[in-house]
Amino acid sequence: MFEPAAETGVDGRPKMRIAIAEDSVILRDGLVELLTSRGHEVLAAVGDGEALQQAIAANPPDVCVIDIRMPPTHTDEGLRAAIEIRRRYPDVGVLVFSQYIETRYAAELLGGRSDRVGYLLKDRIADVTDFIDALGRVASGGTVLDPEVVTQMLGASRKTDVVAALTARERAVLELMAEGRTNAAIAKTLFVGEGSIEKHVTSIFSKFGLPPSDADHRRVLAVLRYLES
Repeated sequence: MFEPAAETGVDGRPKMRIAIAEDSVILRDGLVELLTSRGHEVLAAVGDGEALQQAIAANPPDVCVIDIRMPPTHTDEGLRAAIEIRRRYPDVGVLVFSQYIETRYAAELLGGRSDRVGYLLKDRIADVTDFIDALGRVASGGTVLDPEVVTQMLGASRKTDVVAALTARERAVLELMAEGRTNAAIAKTLFVGEGSIEKHVTSIFSKFGLPPSDADHRRVLAVLRYLES
């Protein structure tokens, strides 16, 4: 289980133990270089979901990075491996990434529980800071959804009664919540006070019928409720 510790990488972030599953050798090696150069430890770098599950069984990481489409069929092998890992190893974070926006896969991945999970487009890796931040949030128990995936998810449901109940500002706040942003970060992005964001978040939870809870994952459950509608 990932816990912020005294040991940090060269960028000052808590050091992570990571497993990678990506069938492209060039991208896989690039990820290894990117992560190790910043002081993180790559426990395994493999080319398919079966090899990843074997590696995790032998030495569970804090978080794993998984391509959705891998051998042998290059359809959803990575997704199925991610779902199985989340079932068998609840303390292991799972960050899946894809070349394309596949909202159905994102919904499947988040089904059941919404902690320690992320879904990003591969283009996000180019922004190293954002990628490392996302990986760290997933490893420490958070949830990260790619902004483009969130936009498409929400856009597909805009004509429902539930969506109609949200104001334009609440929809904007919900999209940023799903990206893993804190209230303070959302307030900064929307140029309003944090107290205003707290009121919007409370209103969103109320409209989706999400009762008060100590868990922060209501934020992502709100997005899932949006999709279910």
